[in-house]
Amino acid sequence: MAENIREIVLDMLMEEEKGEVYSHRLVFDVLTKYDYLTAQEKAFIKRVFEGTIERRIELDYRLNQVASVPVKKMKPLIRNLLRMSAYQIFYMDGVPDAAAVNEAVKLAQKRKFVSLKGFVNGVLRKLAAMGEAGFPSEEQEPKAFLSVAFSMPEWIVEHFLDLYDYEETKAFFAALLEVRPVTIRFAARLTEGEREALIQRWGEKGVKVSRHPYVKQAYYLENCDNIVYLPGFSEGKFTVQDASSMLAVAAAGIKAGDTVIDVCAAPGGKAMLAAEYAGAGGRVEARDITEGKIAKIAENIARMRLDNISVKVWDASVFDETAEESADVVLADVPCSGLGVMGKKRDIKYRQSKESLSELVALQKAIVRQAASYVKPGGILLYSTCTINPAENEGMADYIGKELGFSPESIEAYLPDMPEKETAKQGYIQLLPQRHNTDGFFFARLRKRNM
Repeated sequence: MAENIREIVLDMLMEEEKGEVYSHRLVFDVLTKYDYLTAQEKAFIKRVFEGTIERRIELDYRLNQVASVPVKKMKPLIRNLLRMSAYQIFYMDGVPDAAAVNEAVKLAQKRKFVSLKGFVNGVLRKLAAMGEAGFPSEEQEPKAFLSVAFSMPEWIVEHFLDLYDYEETKAFFAALLEVRPVTIRFAARLTEGEREALIQRWGEKGVKVSRHPYVKQAYYLENCDNIVYLPGFSEGKFTVQDASSMLAVAAAGIKAGDTVIDVCAAPGGKAMLAAEYAGAGGRVEARDITEGKIAKIAENIARMRLDNISVKVWDASVFDETAEESADVVLADVPCSGLGVMGKKRDIKYRQSKESLSELVALQKAIVRQAASYVKPGGILLYSTCTINPAENEGMADYIGKELGFSPESIEAYLPDMPEKETAKQGYIQLLPQRHNTDGFFFARLRKRNM
């Protein structure tokens, strides 16, 4: 790979470390900017950047074993240069160790750190020579082992060990590190023949297509460089959406002719699926807090050629009297800690804290109080999050039931034949990647009591 490819990754890591832009947005923006690069070069950028973030705790642990200066005390550029080079050494068999070391030394010099060339060279050569570094003992220090082996902050390790046993927690962390294919949903207007024709065209481009094991609408795409260039994308024949999101909308039980409000709709996947369920006689209003998010939703709606959705800029925590008791179904996919999608948004685990979880619960209550008021008597509130935190999930569903005049209702009839759905009768389910082949996701169906 050319030296500038690694420099692009280095600049991305420097930008991500500022904490102002999420990693998945950085990847999208950079690959769009450098769209003229080859597919191999773009794949290298994406893998090294995402892998370095995903394995940060482990990489720092390894570096601290051989460096004379602790990672946290290194200059930011040198720290990120060593991290990305260590990732190449340990996780990219196609990159010779010597190439990873030599290119790092060249980059240090190019970025005006000539005096630290020897340090960079020495640290990386020691790493390459030492092979697999010993992690903390799994038997004697299980929490430390999980933290290092799966690059999880210790407070998140403790959080999951409070919820699940050791083996389940370990399986969850391992599932997050697995390479997950892109999940898409075909537009409902497509015939079986049209779907098969698209799949055949994708196959000719080297894309591997497979179906989700139990969500019939969900398809996996692998070996896909940039989904926007696939045949059918610009014509709105399919959209990116995780199976968990599809299941949540299905559990809302939206019928033809229903009025639906999605209070936190960006990027629009749930609202668009709701529109397909509601049909030509139904209406869906997709809301979010900023013009930018609404513009993205509107772009997706136009691409998918749906004419029964409108969009509205609105803060979901603020009451809208024009919407009071107007909806048959309200979708409330609220802002959350995101602990269920750490495998896709790799920097989330470094941005959250125990304290931030409590702050989120307060915001979620503010949103569901307003969302509840938009539901007609006898209507449905579908509450969901992409996290695994009882206070944000079961606790919030309980709050909606006890404080806002709703009753939980079984979702068993709306779910396919799938693993471990025992809680469906109680009106909710916690999806886990290692059990359900989805994101970590929670949703609950609640019916508004006639007062």
